[in-house]
Amino acid sequence: SYQNITSDELNGMLKNKDFVFVNVHIPFAGNIANTDLSIPYDQINIPENLSQLPDDKNAKIVLYCRSGRMSAIAAEVLVSQGYTNIWDLAGGMVDWEAAGFGLEK
Repeated sequence: SYQNITSDELNGMLKNKDFVFVNVHIPFAGNIANTDLSIPYDQINIPENLSQLPDDKNAKIVLYCRSGRMSAIAAEVLVSQGYTNIWDLAGGMVDWEAAGFGLEK
């Protein structure tokens, strides 16, 4: 399974970033600063997209989208692919902005 995190928790994690940060939202609606990859949630399990992720299935990966729905789907796909350290931003960019944090357009 995967772990849900709040915007405040993510903001703290970004200060000492030790994870791959992936925006899975389509269409593009902006990024949270320090995003590493943009991979459409419905294409995350395509081999060329999986190859962008760490080979280590225990690597920490944090996913987000606009509202949290697409990233939850992507999180379940990655867990089914054997990834063990998946984190999902609950409420996505909507919650991130509501918490007072900005986006890069």
